[in-house]
Amino acid sequence: MPLMQDLLVGVSGLNVAQRSITMTAHNLANVETEGFVRQQIIQDSSHYNTIGFGALNYLQVGIGVDTGAVYQARDSFLDRQYRTEIGREAFYSTQYAAVQEIEELFGELNGVAFQDNIEQLWYSIQELAKDPTSLTTRATLVETAVTFSDRAESIYNMLKKYQTDLDTQVEEMVVRINQIGADIVKLNDEICACEAADQERANDLRDRRNALLDELGGMVRIDYRENADSRIYVNIEEVPFVTEDTHFEMSTVRSADLRNMQLKAQGIEPSTAETNTALTGLVPVWPAYGFAEVINMSRAPSSEQNTDIGELRGLLLTKGIKTGNYTDIPYEPKISDFTAEDGTFDRMGYDLAMTQFQTDLFVYNTYVDTSVIVNVQSQFDTLIHGIVTTINDILCPNKEVTLQDGSKVWILDEENAPEGMDVNHTKGEALFNRKSEPRYTRKDITLEDGTTVSALVYNEEDPANNYTLYTLGELEVNPHIKENLSRLPLSRNGGTGDYDASVCNRLIQAWQDPQLVLTPTSLAEDTFYEYYNELIGALATRGEELRTISENQQTMTNKIDEQRTSVTGVSSDEELTNLIRFQHAYNASSRYINVINEMLETIIERL
Repeated sequence: MPLMQDLLVGVSGLNVAQRSITMTAHNLANVETEGFVRQQIIQDSSHYNTIGFGALNYLQVGIGVDTGAVYQARDSFLDRQYRTEIGREAFYSTQYAAVQEIEELFGELNGVAFQDNIEQLWYSIQELAKDPTSLTTRATLVETAVTFSDRAESIYNMLKKYQTDLDTQVEEMVVRINQIGADIVKLNDEICACEAADQERANDLRDRRNALLDELGGMVRIDYRENADSRIYVNIEEVPFVTEDTHFEMSTVRSADLRNMQLKAQGIEPSTAETNTALTGLVPVWPAYGFAEVINMSRAPSSEQNTDIGELRGLLLTKGIKTGNYTDIPYEPKISDFTAEDGTFDRMGYDLAMTQFQTDLFVYNTYVDTSVIVNVQSQFDTLIHGIVTTINDILCPNKEVTLQDGSKVWILDEENAPEGMDVNHTKGEALFNRKSEPRYTRKDITLEDGTTVSALVYNEEDPANNYTLYTLGELEVNPHIKENLSRLPLSRNGGTGDYDASVCNRLIQAWQDPQLVLTPTSLAEDTFYEYYNELIGALATRGEELRTISENQQTMTNKIDEQRTSVTGVSSDEELTNLIRFQHAYNASSRYINVINEMLETIIERL
């Protein structure tokens, strides 16, 4: 009987050596397989037979070796760190790519800068001042204005198209995230079934699941845990995504639709003004959780709070939730605006304005300044709005009048407004028009003294209605002036036809006067040139910061991945050494069996 046990010892050695050779060959076959993790066999003692009892212990005889476990050479700490840092890298690299794209749109990187269009418009105004009666200089101004307007519209439309392209990426990423969730659930079931009897470890299936977790970690911020039956539970942004037997899918809705849904959930019926906001683009939501947003965009990006992780967050932050325009940049109220000519200070009005400014500033810092595209849209539109309204207000000056009911309106200052040199001596023709709203409407109004007059009432801009704004998308060069250059109001008021030099002088002076600020916290005002240069400079600075962070993150991620690879990767030299070692072990077991066999043969023959 002891010799039979000795045979079992040899057989167990053969089995374990053969399994080790097979495992080594499996490792060698997957040297170039992405995501494959080196597998190792832990050898352990098999069962012992008790043959007696000693004074202090059992008298036992071993019956060979057995496979203790087949495990993957992984470091779970490095895995978690990698999935966090790869997500942080994707967050910043996505924004840096957007900055590069925007710089291309403005032509700052290929020698066709938008600044050239600003300079050409400025040059045409200077030339007009030399000879305002010349139809040639007037035609040059109009043509330059058309080129300026078209180029600005083109840049603005390309920025909006880029937002749409990012929406497509968001939608595709949500589809992929849902697919990853379904695949993880399926792998959970397969791994659980394979390892249920605790006889086998589904390492290849685990490799596939870990590869999915790596991919998911680059898209969104995740945390996960493995339970006792080998299933992985995954949370996205602290919300359950993969549970024991299912996963909760994401969906996408339009920003405006989501806003209306939120208002209705609060018992508030969306107003017309609310419906006409510039909210646009897609927002990922959880249908299973009451259409809650997947990414809370009101939380500022922070490494400490882990709110700067994931390509999805980077895409959403880059494109923003709306199309930006000049109304998105609030300006701090000035004391001088609330001080009357007699020195009386309107404290209540100033305090109300400051309260509104603080509210608007919070919205700006949360939803505008953090978004590369929305911020540039707002700043660029501010520049165009400033140039357009400055020119219009000089060609068509307004004055404020008080009506009989105490309300105030702006009307064309016909007594001081320049006129065209056409036969009708037309007044009130601005160089730039709004496509959907005329600048003036002729009305009979009753003044505070009871006098009724016919006046051109100015249709004021309403921030709640985009169609009333002098904003990109709603601008065009006045078609009346394009058809008849003599209607351009540059002549002296009074019907003499003499040109008014002061109009051109005011245009030139206004171009050189500081009147725009880039951000709500800017302390100094800029001219149009200075503003544009500051806009591009701020964009370049932001891009450099994002590039530096992105490259640093990439370096860190690569180092972590190298550390992971040093643990998980397959070394062909090491595996070949193991192969030789296990072959020797197999041969040794085989020789051992031969010796036992010879011993048995001898015993049997002598019997």
